[in-house]
Amino acid sequence: MSIIKINAITVPADSGDELTRRFAARAGAVDNQDGFEGFELLQPTDERTTWLVITRWRDEKSFQDWVASKNFGHGHGHREGADAERRKPVGVSAELWSYRPAGGSTPEA
Repeated sequence: MSIIKINAITVPADSGDELTRRFAARAGAVDNQDGFEGFELLQPTDERTTWLVITRWRDEKSFQDWVASKNFGHGHGHREGADAERRKPVGVSAELWSYRPAGGSTPEA
């Protein structure tokens, strides 16, 4: 059964464009990871400053393999030097939430 990982990132009001730019620059970077099923970046449409990064995985092991991969470290600024300075986190805080589907519906085509 699929699992869903939600990274809830609190972003200063003036940093949302930078967060969007960084995700766009890495679009598709996780697409070929074994067990990866999908991704969404959700921008708040009200006064909230918490953005949601939603990923769906085949299972917990698939997600953990991604977290342990070099591609994950590269995409999340785990490096040193001048490039790392430029890639300081946009968010001021983040929480990782984990869920599994427990119900819902899909409209018919």
